[in-house]
Amino acid sequence: MPPGHRPRAPHAAFTAALLALLTACGTPSPPAAPPAPPPVVAAPADAGPLGQVVGRGERLLVYVPRAGDTLADIAARHLGSAERAWQIAEANGDVWQPVPGQPLVLPLAWPRTLGVGSDGAQAVPILCYHRFGGPPARMNITAAHFEAQMQWLATNHYQVVRLSDFAQFLAGRRALPRRSVVITIDDGYESVYRQAFPVLRKYGFPATLFVYNDFVGSRDGLSWPQMDEMQRSGLIDVQAHSKSHRNLVDHLAGETEAAYRQRIELELRLPRLLIEKNLGAAGARVTQYAYPYGDANDAVLSTMRRDGGWALGLTVDPGGNPFYAAPLLLKRTMVYGDQDLDEFRTRVQMRAPARQGAVEP
Repeated sequence: MPPGHRPRAPHAAFTAALLALLTACGTPSPPAAPPAPPPVVAAPADAGPLGQVVGRGERLLVYVPRAGDTLADIAARHLGSAERAWQIAEANGDVWQPVPGQPLVLPLAWPRTLGVGSDGAQAVPILCYHRFGGPPARMNITAAHFEAQMQWLATNHYQVVRLSDFAQFLAGRRALPRRSVVITIDDGYESVYRQAFPVLRKYGFPATLFVYNDFVGSRDGLSWPQMDEMQRSGLIDVQAHSKSHRNLVDHLAGETEAAYRQRIELELRLPRLLIEKNLGAAGARVTQYAYPYGDANDAVLSTMRRDGGWALGLTVDPGGNPFYAAPLLLKRTMVYGDQDLDEFRTRVQMRAPARQGAVEP
C-alpha cells in the first residue's frame, strides 16, 4: 500500500443499512414463524475493502468478495466448510457467482433445518434409475439422455445430496439446500459401472446403488470388484435391495405365516451380511433398503423395526419427501427412458404443504 494511503471507509448509506441488518439479525425470531432469508444489501462503489468481513452479528456476517472468489472458497474460509456454499447463495437471493465489491450475507447458522417456509415445506425428490446405455426403453436410459439430465441439474444449481444426509434431514439434524435431489439406482446392472458412474464422477454427484444378492456377478449384473471401486470413490454407496428380488408382500404357494416371516427375515438380513462382507473394507455399512417392486406391508415393516438396524426404507410411490415423511416408507420417483427433459424437470421441482403446527427449531 502506498505511504499515506488509507482504505476508503464504507459508504454512509451502506453502513447504515448494514448496521440495521446486523441489529435485526441479533434479535431472535418468534418461534411461530421461520425467519426469512436476510435481505441483500446493495453495495455502492466504495462499499469497503475487497476480500474482507465488514460486519458481524450473532447469526451472520457480511463479506465483500474479491476477484476470483467462489462461494465454496468463501464458505470454507468463513463458515468452516465449502459444502455450505449453497447457504450463502440462498441467503442472497440465489446468487451463485460472487461479484467483486458486492457484499454477501453469510449465515453463521442456518435457521431452516426442516425446510419450512411461508409457501410450504421442502419436499426432497428421490429419483430412481435402473439401466443405462443402449437403445432407449421404458426402464433403460441412454447415455446421452442421462448426461443431459445431470447437466441440467448442475446448470440449474441443484444439489445432489447423499441418502444418508437426507436421513439426517428427516431426523432434524441437518438442513438441506432448497434445490436438493437424491439419486438412487436399483438392481445392480453392469451398465451402472460403464455408463452412469463416469457421468456421476464428472459432475461429482453421489448416488445410492441398491443391489440384490442373486443378481451380483450374473451376465448383466455388477461384480464385487466393480462395486468395490465405486464404493471407494466416495460417490457410490451400495445398499440392500433384497436377496432374490421377490415381492416381499407375496406369499409363496402353500407357505405358512411362520415360513413367510422367516423368509422376510432372510431377504432383509442376507443382503446386509453379503454387502458388508464384500465391501466393508471400502466403507459399506448397510442401513438402507429398497423394497423389491417398492412394496412393503406390516410384516415387512415390523421385521425391519425389530431388527433395529434399518434407518430408511424406500418404495416407488412417486412424490417428494418433506421432513415429516415416514423413514421406512419414503417415496421415490421413477425416471423412465421414454421421458424427455421437460418431464424430467417436473420430477425434481417439488414442494409440500407445511404440516399444520409444524415450526422450525
